[in-house]
Amino acid sequence: MLLSLRDATVRLGGRSVLDAVGLAVAEHEIVCVLGPSGSGKSTLLRAVAGLQPLDSGQVLLDGRDQAAVPVHRREVGLMFQDHQLFPQRDVAGNVGFGLRVRGTAKGERAARVDELLELVGLPGAGRRAVAALSGGEQQRVALARALAPRPRLLMLDEPLGQLDRTLRERLVVELRELFGRLGTTVLAVTHDQGEAFALADRVVVMRDGRIAQSGTPLEVWQRPADAFVARFLGFENVVEASVDDGTASTPWGRVPVPRGTPRGTRALLVRPAGVRLVPVGEGLRCTVAARTFKGTHVAVRLQPEDAPSLEAACPLRSAPATGEEVGVVFDAAEVVVLGEASVRAAAV
Repeated sequence: MLLSLRDATVRLGGRSVLDAVGLAVAEHEIVCVLGPSGSGKSTLLRAVAGLQPLDSGQVLLDGRDQAAVPVHRREVGLMFQDHQLFPQRDVAGNVGFGLRVRGTAKGERAARVDELLELVGLPGAGRRAVAALSGGEQQRVALARALAPRPRLLMLDEPLGQLDRTLRERLVVELRELFGRLGTTVLAVTHDQGEAFALADRVVVMRDGRIAQSGTPLEVWQRPADAFVARFLGFENVVEASVDDGTASTPWGRVPVPRGTPRGTRALLVRPAGVRLVPVGEGLRCTVAARTFKGTHVAVRLQPEDAPSLEAACPLRSAPATGEEVGVVFDAAEVVVLGEASVRAAAV
């Protein structure tokens, strides 16, 4: 493994911001760390960079403990959310700054700057003032500067957080393609699930200084580890249920569960696609409380009588109107039995 964290612990103000975290990142892998504010994800990044000392545990690069290695010798690149470009330097001066500090010859430095500006889609921009750049262009310059010294590990701290959604969605695709072409090893932190799932080979979800789940984007999305992860990913249909003989007793009535589900009290997730609308008189009677257009479908919030609300995903042409009454049945293929028995402490 290129990067390994072993029982990495950071205590601030009497509490563990990182609590015995273990994480490994393979060479050429892109890992995105997700989590709500205060979950420890930015502290993890700072600890790897050497900006935050550990109270206990280890950070290893290529198996070598980094405790005594200063920040500038760790062979890592770091790109912050606000880019932290030097306003008094032009684009070339910003991109080549790290090379200049390392004593790289002027000709070699200029060639590397030109190469990187071409790579990030800003050919010939070396003489431009950074203040005259758009947000997306500044992001590209910051990325080129982080890549200039050829770091073994590139770390990104909310790299697209200040950009509008359309630009973020476009740039995250470009970043994924660029890192794949370069074979860059990346550790990124973000609060944006869509950004992480589009960029990463592996997603790590953090909660209260610990790793709640780690897996491929598909694994995490299809099978959240517990109610906290499910709700963090935006799933609303999470309730406590009592499983018995292939069905679960829930506040919404009996819900089918996957074959082989153990009996007992479990947390249950019903994906919006598994909430099927049927004529009134069939299934659970609900009133349409709200509708939200999502581009490819309509998210419909349904309110049963004396039960938690439900979210359903409906085709554009057949979504019921607000105030309309419908029936609801559940599709077992879209039901996930979660690992956490209680949902009470799982709010994000």
